Amino acid sequence: MARTRTSRRTTLIAGVAITSLVLTASPAAATATPAQIATSKANGVAYLKSLQAANGSYAGSGLSNEWVFSAFAAAGTAAADVSPGGDTTKNARKVYRTHLSAAGWPSGSPVVTDYERGALNAYAAGIDPARVSASRNLIADIYGYWQTAEAGYFGPSANYNGTVFAALALGGAKSQTGAQRVPQALLDKVITRVRANQHNDGGWNYSKAEGNPSQLAAASDIDMTGASMAALCVSGVPATDPDIVQAKAFLKSKLVVGSGAFNAMFGANTNSNGWAVSGLNACGINPQTGDFLTAAGKTPLDFLIAQQFKPGGGFKYLPGDTAPNAYASIDGLRAVAGGGFTAAPPTPVTAGEAKWVAQSGFTAGTAARLALTVDDGTGAVKVCSVTLTPTGTTTTLGDVLTAATGAATPSGCVTSVTPSSGTGTITAVNGKANSGGSTWKVSVDGSAFASAARSKVINVGDTIALKYGS
Repeated sequence: MARTRTSRRTTLIAGVAITSLVLTASPAAATATPAQIATSKANGVAYLKSLQAANGSYAGSGLSNEWVFSAFAAAGTAAADVSPGGDTTKNARKVYRTHLSAAGWPSGSPVVTDYERGALNAYAAGIDPARVSASRNLIADIYGYWQTAEAGYFGPSANYNGTVFAALALGGAKSQTGAQRVPQALLDKVITRVRANQHNDGGWNYSKAEGNPSQLAAASDIDMTGASMAALCVSGVPATDPDIVQAKAFLKSKLVVGSGAFNAMFGANTNSNGWAVSGLNACGINPQTGDFLTAAGKTPLDFLIAQQFKPGGGFKYLPGDTAPNAYASIDGLRAVAGGGFTAAPPTPVTAGEAKWVAQSGFTAGTAARLALTVDDGTGAVKVCSVTLTPTGTTTTLGDVLTAATGAATPSGCVTSVTPSSGTGTITAVNGKANSGGSTWKVSVDGSAFASAARSKVINVGDTIALKYGS
């Protein structure tokens, strides 16, 4: 059973991506005290630092440990401060950024979860995911997997977890100023899909259930329930929402009284419990009080801390294991530290390292991608990744929209723009013209919507939203 669970777990980690989702330390009344949590965090960080390769890397081909960045950030450790043997030229953030920027990354046959994983971990590492390099925009990469025929899904809808982690990445990886960089209209479409996949028992599983009565009636999975809860909450759904309340009830029904563990599909284990606790954390639900304090006085954090080797700091996967597991240690630490599936990066203490690193401008002649949404006010939202080759360090909204008519994925995001050239105010998009008080407006990286002009300057990595209305 352990081998089956571990196999599925590593497959899921390789296939999905995983905001400031960090909660404050648990109150003194909780069963795991603030001092115990602080010790667990310190020991967990020390163990994860020991996993860094000599070249500074945590990521490579196939399965790797890049989720470590989400755990480091939740625990208050900046990736730029993690260096092998003190060699700051090989700090983990610098090496990871180079990894994500490589022309051959992620592979010749990428899937949406590759980019979601990258976005969540880049954000936690202090790398702006939309500005990894002149040619790497992870937000635009994700946009390219929008399913036009099934609005709200990213990637094949049968692989439901691809949509969950799209929500986590797009809602969780904020701008450098902490703003929601994607329009709420897009997140609302994803919220609808996540709700439609909630099983009758209140939880979720990794495969699509929408429209399938037998799947909706099937038993839910602890892991994906935690991830789906987080997806809803980072997209703007409050913890008081009935669907979140049902999910809480499902998790409560799986609590093991004596240990505080969630009895997952493959038994009590650190990874499943870590994902469930991260889901609770993302929704601002304390995993140590109320519904999650058992009659024996145990909580999910008690279980996770009991899974941690002392003083080594690594977490074991199953209670009976005798050695730490890297994935379990990442999921366990992130949850104990109060994190969801990513966290805002801490400010590095290493001299010369800023909180964020990001590409500062386009490179003339180098193809780039930009994320674009077009909301015509009817409830239909078009989403696409636009490819263009800028001639300078900046471009214009007009040039982006012109490029979108022929170089957008998926296609059809923009079919026409009026005027089609020049620098003037945009008066029509996709045949819908300004009328009376209703006009086309534009927002960049979550800024307030303002009048859209072809001359508006667009910078590398900008997330562009067009909206029609008053």
